Amino acid sequence: MNGTRVVVLGAGIVGAACARELALAGGFQVTVLDRGGAAEATTAHGEGNVLVSDKGPGPELRLAQLSRRLWPEALAAIADGPAGSANGPSGSADAVRAVEWDPKGGIVVATTEAGADGLHRFAADQRAAGVRAEVLDADALAAAEPHVTRDHTAALHYPEDAQVQPAAAAAALLGDALAHGATLRTGCEVLGARTRGGRLTAVRTAEGDLAADLFVNAAGPWSGRLAARLGAPVDVRPRRGDILVTAPLPPTVFHKVYDADYVGAVGSSAEDLQTSAVVEATRGGTVLLGSSRRRTGFDDRLRPEVLAAIAAKALRLFPGLAGVPVMRAYGGFRPYVPDHLPVIGADPRLPGLWHASGHEGAGIGLSLGTARLLRDLVRGTEPEIDPAPFRVDRPAVLGALAPSEESA
Repeated sequence: MNGTRVVVLGAGIVGAACARELALAGGFQVTVLDRGGAAEATTAHGEGNVLVSDKGPGPELRLAQLSRRLWPEALAAIADGPAGSANGPSGSADAVRAVEWDPKGGIVVATTEAGADGLHRFAADQRAAGVRAEVLDADALAAAEPHVTRDHTAALHYPEDAQVQPAAAAAALLGDALAHGATLRTGCEVLGARTRGGRLTAVRTAEGDLAADLFVNAAGPWSGRLAARLGAPVDVRPRRGDILVTAPLPPTVFHKVYDADYVGAVGSSAEDLQTSAVVEATRGGTVLLGSSRRRTGFDDRLRPEVLAAIAAKALRLFPGLAGVPVMRAYGGFRPYVPDHLPVIGADPRLPGLWHASGHEGAGIGLSLGTARLLRDLVRGTEPEIDPAPFRVDRPAVLGALAPSEESA
């Protein structure tokens, strides 16, 4: 692999993580290409979740557990800085501080008897897969979250859950990739493919052709459209989520707190609106209120009825937030795959094309595990987790892209 040229198509957090892993591995000449700016699309419109609590036993949980282990390791390595870096360790440490890594844990609250039964069953399965899930009685919940509703039927604490500032996290990963020799090209859209002997050898852009040995499709919600332009379509579609942001408050929410029905919303394939209560604070004192999921193509309009539904669900968990000013609202697109698993690996139809996409709303948390898995597959080394469930040639991925969701 000495001198292998790699172009990562997408400068969001997954693309940044893949670029960093390959740059650190040695033997790769890495270029990151994005039609816009680095981390300015999906990554900038997320909450920064690094979660294991919302994933049942299976391949996505194993990927999440790998990623959760890698996050503090990566941030420590970035803080130390690469040998001979012009920025030096202090510059790298500043970038890591901006990431706002916070292993604050998550708390899941059920507000119905049916919700409590489902939550306890889900947690029992998770524990068998190595997830720490601790039951909180009423007093323990009140001590952990003094402002949460007392009208609950069950609560579980997940100490492994964490949070980052997503755009800063992507910037730190990308900055480390650049410090290890990668290059970045922004404002450069991919228009099509150049092939030779059935192999992808270059991408056509508005600025000319860019040749490489390997291309990694890490374009998030636009991965389906990009793959189609390259001649190897995959069924990755946009699924929109919206978030409310309150004005800064005194310390009010101390964990990531969400309703037990959040897991069901994450796993739903419904096209209509799915909402559940997700509440967490940032270091700046604002409180983020989510979450919603709806398939509307690339329609980026904020819908008052969606924001109202989010607020209503949040108030069920934190009634004291009634009357708190909402400072702003924002939304973004997540890369959705019908079977709810990421797409990671080589495209068997077009040698030279690889994929790292389809994480929906979990891309921040899964980015480092995805990058490590991709690196191992590219190098031909044994991955730490089984890559087969994420393969490109599975039915959910090679289905037809919905026409209403193709355009941006």
